Amino acid sequence: MLTSTYTLVALSVEQARVRVDLQALLDRWRPAAWWGEPPAAHQYQAACDALRQVSDACQWRKLDKFVLPALRRRGADAGVLLAELDALSRRANAARMAAQAAAAEGDPGCLAALEACCELLLERLEREEIELLPLARTLIPGDHWFTIANQMLAHDTVQNEHRDAGRGIVRARLPTEVSTRKSPALPPVVPIVN
Repeated sequence: MLTSTYTLVALSVEQARVRVDLQALLDRWRPAAWWGEPPAAHQYQAACDALRQVSDACQWRKLDKFVLPALRRRGADAGVLLAELDALSRRANAARMAAQAAAAEGDPGCLAALEACCELLLERLEREEIELLPLARTLIPGDHWFTIANQMLAHDTVQNEHRDAGRGIVRARLPTEVSTRKSPALPPVVPIVN
């Protein structure tokens, strides 16, 4: 029981993070937010790049990787809801493609398509929080929540290793390694004799 609660809390935190990113993107690029001169063509492309990143984050969440497959294996109980969520994702993807096509042509319709995509993804997130997560809690047995939690932890570990490797993290030196190194810039130490 505690494992499912902790797992659901971790999923909710991830949901909240994606929701904040989507809302920030929507607030920044909503067509009504632009007063005066419309954005330049390169700004449309920047908006689409940001939309792609947020959309990818929605598709690669732990919920999609670990919980949805478990629910699909449960059969028809979750089937209708999963089909509706998949339809929202397809519509959001179509809106994203429309935004990218419009941006490539410098068409201001890019921002309307971006707004539609964000609204569809936000609707999906809301339905997941209100309908899917409570359903998952009842349909997925307790021992399987433990498996999901282990998969999520393993995934986080791999992500952290890749992130650290990308930053060029230097391994810490042991004190003995530091003290035995000779530095040519320092003069030799002469003992003081009284």
